Amino acid sequence: MSEQETAEIAAAIGDMYDAFLAGDRVRFDRHLHADVTTWETHLPGPLRTRDQLDAYRSQRDAAGARPVLDRLAPEDLRIDVWGDAAVARYVLVAVPAGGGPAEHSRVTDVLRRTGDGWRIVHHHSELVRHPAGPAREAALEPAGGPA
Repeated sequence: MSEQETAEIAAAIGDMYDAFLAGDRVRFDRHLHADVTTWETHLPGPLRTRDQLDAYRSQRDAAGARPVLDRLAPEDLRIDVWGDAAVARYVLVAVPAGGGPAEHSRVTDVLRRTGDGWRIVHHHSELVRHPAGPAREAALEPAGGPA
């Protein structure tokens, strides 16, 4: 695993979320493998093909339900690379437009290196439902305890 590989993956993940904020679906999709599977808390179930993902997004957008956010960014990004495969784990922070509490999701992306860069082949995102007080702070604490 090289620093260049991890930097490429981190930049790609950041660009994917920047593309979402910009409403640039073509740019967003450049980061997805043609055979991507998508499992997220809010989805009606696992989306096992790119066609299923596209159908879900088209229906959501046509219904006016596409999230409008002020911020969508990965934090506490950890990346491991083994040859042409990689795993990225991070907390995705989504801040609704106009304020409101941020939502945090634990994300795991499995990536494959292709001829034109790293592509996500599996995306798993689980919304973190935070308890109040010290338990909430512990839930947000990076792995390995406080710095």
